[in-house]
Amino acid sequence: MINSLQDKATILVVDDTPENIDVLSGVLRAEYKVKAALSGEKALRIAQSDPRPDMILLDVMMPDMDGYEVCRRLKANPATAQIPVIFVTAKIAVEDERRGLELGAVDYITKPISPPIVEIRVRTQLALYDQRRELEKMVRVRTEEVLATRLEIIRRLGRAAEFKDNETGLHVIRMSHYARLMAASLNISDAWADLVFNAAPMHDIGKIGIPDRILLKPGPLDEEERRVIRTHPQMGAEIIGDHQAELLKLAKEIALTHHEKWDGSGYPCGLRGAEIPLAGRITAIADVFDALTAERPYKKAWPAAKATAIIDQDAGTHFDPALIPVFHEILPEALEIMEHYTDKKG
Repeated sequence: MINSLQDKATILVVDDTPENIDVLSGVLRAEYKVKAALSGEKALRIAQSDPRPDMILLDVMMPDMDGYEVCRRLKANPATAQIPVIFVTAKIAVEDERRGLELGAVDYITKPISPPIVEIRVRTQLALYDQRRELEKMVRVRTEEVLATRLEIIRRLGRAAEFKDNETGLHVIRMSHYARLMAASLNISDAWADLVFNAAPMHDIGKIGIPDRILLKPGPLDEEERRVIRTHPQMGAEIIGDHQAELLKLAKEIALTHHEKWDGSGYPCGLRGAEIPLAGRITAIADVFDALTAERPYKKAWPAAKATAIIDQDAGTHFDPALIPVFHEILPEALEIMEHYTDKKG
């Protein structure tokens, strides 16, 4: 087998006796790139360096830090946990072997070593490691594809609801960006801000269930029509349904609560103050701000300053007053998003 040095797998041999390292290196050097460490501390440093070894052959009986402790630390560190470890030791009792395997080692070779056994064991475990890495890569790619598809479906459904409601699909794009900016400013976590961003487009999905004669009515709604239109948050929650996925759980929460008001006068549940989930409170501001600043068949677009004044005026009644400074903080970026995603007129 002829490999360039760059193509060879790297084996880290760890033993406090230089002669033992020489023996193992002699067995492996023809097929692999070999690194050596005379102590557990040095082994841990090498294992975390870049590039990391593809396998570690680890002696058990070493001073200061024995092989079991080295293995435990390797497996406790996410950066080195996946590197296969083979113990090479004179400790041949069953309980010693069991302890090593329980710590995460993949195999156990006894001293004095048999070169053919070392070659076979190393080759086999490296092949398994390569297969596992390739499988993990394939799973990761497939998972990313599934997540991307799910997010696109959510966005498309959100846009479908807006198209049915005299609004353009750009509304859900703009308001979801506003919501993400506010969520990110709260410094809860980047992951949560991303969840808000991807869930917010579903806020009005329940409008799919509202009759067109009401949804598209050009004039004021009567009392019965207002009662029907106020059922869309509950419809949206039912359309999304119950799921274990955090994204869909948050989408349902937003759909159900984005028309609740801080003073309890909102719908459908009349929640008050902090009873309203934070994502719903954020989405309420993002949704109203975009509705005010966007042109509709029944209204002209309001200037951002006028819309902002309405948001400020309704702090403590419609909106969470603690979120108003957050809204002002992200307003410059929101205006850039508004300009970028301006509704085109044909």
